Amino acid sequence: MLAAFCSLTATAQTALKKVYDEEVNPLQQVDEAVARARSEGKFVVLQVGGNWCPWCLRFADFIEKDTTISRVIAENFVYAHVNYNPRKSQGEEKVAQGKALMQRLKNPARFGFPVFVVLNGEGSILHTQDSSFLEQGEGYDREKVLRFFRNWTPEAVK
Repeated sequence: MLAAFCSLTATAQTALKKVYDEEVNPLQQVDEAVARARSEGKFVVLQVGGNWCPWCLRFADFIEKDTTISRVIAENFVYAHVNYNPRKSQGEEKVAQGKALMQRLKNPARFGFPVFVVLNGEGSILHTQDSSFLEQGEGYDREKVLRFFRNWTPEAVK
């Protein structure tokens, strides 16, 4: 019984923070990120996925804990965790929003999750990044992630 308790405690302590707001309209979230990026002279990175996706939560945790990556993001991007859940149990409105989101972003779901969509300050898609190319083992490769973000900064794209 003690072993089971210790195991449950360890699992609870290592649970990843949920970062996706499942209540917000994802299209409105994208519009707000683009408006903010335009006013700040930045680009947008949309991390599309959901709290249902362990790799999505791992990536959010990974970039939050790495100060160099966090700084590159903060200086160059408006970063948004855009919730996508195609399950019909979400209700018709959420399913319709998800379909509209995928159409607007040119179906990034084809790459799996998380998927990253880089937009300029006008909302045009510059790049869609398959996250599997950023992975290493059961996590993410720091140098690959840094290269991705640095290669899509407004300065690099000029």
